[in-house]
Amino acid sequence: MKPYVICHMVASLDGRILHSRWRPQTRDGGTLFERLHERLGGDAWLIGRVTGQEFAKASAYPAHAERIYPREPWLVRRKAPAFGIVLDAHGKIAWGRADIGGDPIVTVLGTQVTDAHLEGLRRDGVSYFFAGERTVDLRAMLEFLNRELGIKRLLLEGGGHVNGAFLRAGLIDEISLALCPAVDGAQGAPSVFDSSAAESEQRAPLTALQLASSEVLEGGAVWLRYRLQNAAAG
Repeated sequence: MKPYVICHMVASLDGRILHSRWRPQTRDGGTLFERLHERLGGDAWLIGRVTGQEFAKASAYPAHAERIYPREPWLVRRKAPAFGIVLDAHGKIAWGRADIGGDPIVTVLGTQVTDAHLEGLRRDGVSYFFAGERTVDLRAMLEFLNRELGIKRLLLEGGGHVNGAFLRAGLIDEISLALCPAVDGAQGAPSVFDSSAAESEQRAPLTALQLASSEVLEGGAVWLRYRLQNAAAG
């Protein structure tokens, strides 16, 4: 069983998510994101490696480990008001911290990561588990989070590539999208959902979207919530 997954994003009117590129310039995007995040009330939130790197406090872990570590889950905590889940299949992030805003970090790895990386995570007190070899099996990961950490409601807040991967896998149950009165208007900006060139022809198994609510917010932003219906897997 997987958690209920809400993709929560704040975007410009043209669907771009890098606030620094918006015109007119505004600082409201980040604070609005956090306010709505709190209103959604998830047991955990999930981001990808690129976003996760922005929270890292160390530059790198040592190159060599003192021992060999089994490729099995290492969970520092199993109970918390909320967990911060980070996809890092190749073990790129050296954290230098154990939590983000008080939420314990849980990193999702591929089994090919080095023992030195696992040793660094343990020294930082960062929980980890494996969900594939070189890429993350998203459904297996979600089922693990539900089964082992009791996560029932997860806020997907990754960049466009992470969000797009969940969308194409048919794993998003709801979209929470706040549209701000600003535009990007230029090529190359990250968007709410994206893909690699190789994935560009893959289509999400969406069969319906139902508007659950709409709310006009202070400053002219509009908060839209849609429930998704995905074709049955397999």
